[in-house]
Amino acid sequence: MNIKRIATALGLTLAAVASQAQAPSSTPWPSKPVRIVTAFGAGSASDIVARMIAEDLQTAFKQSFVVDNKPGASGMLAADMVAKSAPDGYTLFLTTNTAHSVNPYLFKTLPYDPIKDFTPIARVCYFPFILAVNAQLPVKTIPELIAYGKNPANKTSYAYGNSTGQIAGAAFSNLTKLGAVAVPYKSTPQALTDLIGGQVSFLFVDLASSRPHLQSGRIRALGVTVEQKGPLTQDLPSVGAAAQLPGFDLAAWVGVVGPTGMPPAIVAQVSARINQMLARKDVVDKLTAMGADVAPAGAADFGAYMTAQLSVWGRKVQEAGIQPE
Repeated sequence: MNIKRIATALGLTLAAVASQAQAPSSTPWPSKPVRIVTAFGAGSASDIVARMIAEDLQTAFKQSFVVDNKPGASGMLAADMVAKSAPDGYTLFLTTNTAHSVNPYLFKTLPYDPIKDFTPIARVCYFPFILAVNAQLPVKTIPELIAYGKNPANKTSYAYGNSTGQIAGAAFSNLTKLGAVAVPYKSTPQALTDLIGGQVSFLFVDLASSRPHLQSGRIRALGVTVEQKGPLTQDLPSVGAAAQLPGFDLAAWVGVVGPTGMPPAIVAQVSARINQMLARKDVVDKLTAMGADVAPAGAADFGAYMTAQLSVWGRKVQEAGIQPE
């Protein structure tokens, strides 16, 4: 009889322990606000896309999704912070090729592994870049910019606020033998401010960040970095063709990841919702108006894409002649 009582008590104890162990995982997600980290400042293309996604996820999951801007160090600050966060679904990263495709070739050491330290969730879109100059600069075409820059009487420089802008600027300057001075900024809006002010000569920048300044006439677009142009860049020549640089074809990618080890069920929920959002006409229209090409992909496909992009951007950095710091 005592043995039966002991067995019964032990069984109840084990059941209680198991129930307690399972309790955290059975708590519905999200039960508290979720943070979406971006590596660039307010007003940048990443920030704009992050806020679109946050708004949609908030509607879908009836919980706050807060955008957290962490600019600086070419995206390393944000990426490192996310990589070291708990993989519980409450820290997501609206990231780009800067942190995951380019930084491994720009820096000798990184505080994170761009593949192993992250969980792919969904690819969102691509952003072609434009070559923009201050409206007061006496050039209206890319050949005129090259001629202007090669004149010893002119001091030519280019700004960049992210790695895509850095590589595009360096490759353009290197391949055309322009010899322009590189001027780094923490984020694109700051680089645009100095382009408008005339402190730098030109800038490779996404349309989302630069469009208001293009419309106001404070800066002028001379070309676009991709061969296959979208509706907003149809009237611009490709930089590769105008500068006689075959293969000069650059676009930044944008996607959502989390820390490695995120629960598959949460990954599946977020990935499915983002891809549903990207299928809506109003979202496609909004992204297209920003100059983006919508490119949805689920977690597995996005993970394979991220891995492949490492070698793609490695070649681009080599062409730009940039040595790792």
